Amino acid sequence: MYYKTKPYRLFSVLNYFMLLFIAVLCMLPLWHTLAVSLSGRAPANANLVTLLPIDITLDAYRKTLANPDFLQSLGIAFQRTIVGTLFGMIVIFLAAYPLSKTKGAFRTRSFYSWFFIIILLFNGGLVPTYIVVQKLGLMNSLWALILPSTVNVWLLILMMSFFRGVPRELEEAALIDGAGQFRILLTIFLPISMPAVATLSLFTMVFHWNSWFDGLIYMTRAEKYPLSTFLQTILVQIDTSQLGTASRDLENISNKTVKAAQIFIGALPILAVYPFLQKYFVKGMVLGAIKE
Repeated sequence: MYYKTKPYRLFSVLNYFMLLFIAVLCMLPLWHTLAVSLSGRAPANANLVTLLPIDITLDAYRKTLANPDFLQSLGIAFQRTIVGTLFGMIVIFLAAYPLSKTKGAFRTRSFYSWFFIIILLFNGGLVPTYIVVQKLGLMNSLWALILPSTVNVWLLILMMSFFRGVPRELEEAALIDGAGQFRILLTIFLPISMPAVATLSLFTMVFHWNSWFDGLIYMTRAEKYPLSTFLQTILVQIDTSQLGTASRDLENISNKTVKAAQIFIGALPILAVYPFLQKYFVKGMVLGAIKE
């Protein structure tokens, strides 16, 4: 009966309108970028494009997809995101399982828990991390982008909280049947925790895809840049030499439309993945906060 009252219906309507308004505000920059990327040279350079493209042309996308520097950075971004997400989730999954045990089952649990909490609160800093990466010979390699950010303690805590919500009767039944800890982890906890794995994988994917600063400091050669670092160099540092736009192409397209096309293409992979993981993303907002 509470959901049928007029105040609740009014609140629902206002809430939907507010959420719709926020969603439109979030989509406008991306829509404007798409409109600029599809517009001709003159209206783009004159800043006449708002939400609808003017003098529609696909030349900017043709030029972008023919730019070997952009394609190489896109490939590096895919490699980093796939390998970094897989490697990070394996480490988090294996670390969260024993930390979710009771102190009687894992006596040194408190020591390792405090160890990760200290890591969460304090870290070595940028300069020591850079020195470690350099001394290990990881400069200009994919592992320089993956290893320093492998253990995300915040995601580890979320996974650990989810594991603690799994009924202990399932583990006890498996132990009685003679199953070991690794078998329990892979055959019981992994299938049950797939929503949590999908949620944390999405967080990790977005982090690796959008991260640009580590590529800037660990990669000394531009051809080793991931996509986010590549875009940062042409947007913030205004290094137009990597746009792949020759002087003869400026009659039909401009640097502004090429930049917009590259930004939109860079955003497409996450936009394509997110709808499939949206329900897990919503659940991840309260991951570990409630017990089912």
